[in-house]
Amino acid sequence: MKRPVATSVLEVAGGQKAGPDGFVRLAVDDRIWICLALGCAKGLQDFLSVWADGSDICMALGAPVKGVRFIASLPMKRNAYPSVSKNHAPALRLERALRDLKGIEPQGLPDHRPWIDHGKWPSSPKGRQKELPRPAAPYTFLPSEGEGLHQIPVGPVHAGIIEPGHFRFTANGEAVVRLEERLGYVHKGIEALCTGADIATAARIAARISGDSTIAYSYAFALAVEATLGWRPPPRAKLLRGIMAELERLSHHINDVGGICNDASVVVLHAHCTLLREEILQTAMQCFGHRMMMDVIVPGGVTQDLLPEDAGRIESLLDRCLERFEAVVRVYDEAPSLQDRTVTTGYVSQELATQYAAGGYVGRASGRNFDTRKSYPYAPYDHLDVGVAVRAEGDVDARVWVRIEEVRSSVKLIRGMLKKLEPGPIMAKATTLKAGTGAAMVEGFRGDVFIALRLDETGRVSGFHARDPSWFQWPLLEAAIEGNIVADFPLCNKSFNCSYSGHDM
Repeated sequence: MKRPVATSVLEVAGGQKAGPDGFVRLAVDDRIWICLALGCAKGLQDFLSVWADGSDICMALGAPVKGVRFIASLPMKRNAYPSVSKNHAPALRLERALRDLKGIEPQGLPDHRPWIDHGKWPSSPKGRQKELPRPAAPYTFLPSEGEGLHQIPVGPVHAGIIEPGHFRFTANGEAVVRLEERLGYVHKGIEALCTGADIATAARIAARISGDSTIAYSYAFALAVEATLGWRPPPRAKLLRGIMAELERLSHHINDVGGICNDASVVVLHAHCTLLREEILQTAMQCFGHRMMMDVIVPGGVTQDLLPEDAGRIESLLDRCLERFEAVVRVYDEAPSLQDRTVTTGYVSQELATQYAAGGYVGRASGRNFDTRKSYPYAPYDHLDVGVAVRAEGDVDARVWVRIEEVRSSVKLIRGMLKKLEPGPIMAKATTLKAGTGAAMVEGFRGDVFIALRLDETGRVSGFHARDPSWFQWPLLEAAIEGNIVADFPLCNKSFNCSYSGHDM
């Protein structure tokens, strides 16, 4: 085998056309696989995910400047393949999880510690192809050496209503020298639950991967199924999906701004934002039958139409919401005590954000100009003017301002989509079931949600993979807190607001 060198996926693709889902499929050998991983490390393309599909290992890659995405597949040999993370660190946790769940061996894996498997499972996970030794020793955190260092363990059980995750701080006095996370406490076996399920059941499971991103996951699942089966939802359904996606973004961005202010000890702004979010959730309940709009987006369209009076409710909500949110923004911008806490705190460099292909406000606050709605547009965003809010500072304050700009943008987008709504069906007729593969990316409020699936000839899901944006954001939180004081961790953590449930699938 020739010595692998960093390779652009555009060179390997050789002008191949994308499938109905927008992804170019590539069958590669070991050398090209390694070259593509090296290309990710050199910044020639974005690494999007890695997963097993039957006897193949698959890697999703993106070239956002060209608006092109790829899925490279490599036949595994004796249940093993060349590790991606050996050459590109952002793949590490995904590969460790894959090893735990499937018993697949990434050859050259830099870190052999288990990730999802905490040694508590009563039996082997469904789909695991061979047994791995059960971890007998406690989890070993990476060492930090130096005079005067001490460790502070936090979690996995936290004080508030929050999912479990363990944080191990190494500090010198109050200054954080290293933070290492251990996650996986809310692993639910999502991929195994979806495998063998019919489309309707799998859609309900996908909607529950991370409850605060139920629209994003339902949207991505629906797009992947529709691309596989050639199922085309009606125009009205496409606009309703966009309206729901922006309402979801609106509610969580406003809530996050309030949460960050709360962790900076300005409780009154948190209260205002909480009340605003509650109004959005109540409006969603009135218009779509569920506060989180769960199970409304399904393959083929949507299950709930928007009545004329409901459109008026949303318009009225947007007026109230924007006026009151702008009052919060003014206080945030003019309060020296708040700025003192958020400006320069929790810095993430553009280089790190680019290396990890960090999506959402984490990436955009560090200068990475990427938004799935703009870079890989899907309906209805392919006919809308989506502005991308980008900041260069990379701190907590920048992540707040990206959210603020996106709140303003979501209001404009919803108003534009409401004007475009025309009477018509909201669900396409059932299509003929057939075997095939499909993938989709959707911009959730945290960033890009990725789903890849395979259907058999009866329309049942025979393979399923989902990747939350948090997979690439959690490691950056570790970098963001270094050099900050321990007391600023809640502030940094909230400015990221990574998903435990979405990560621990």
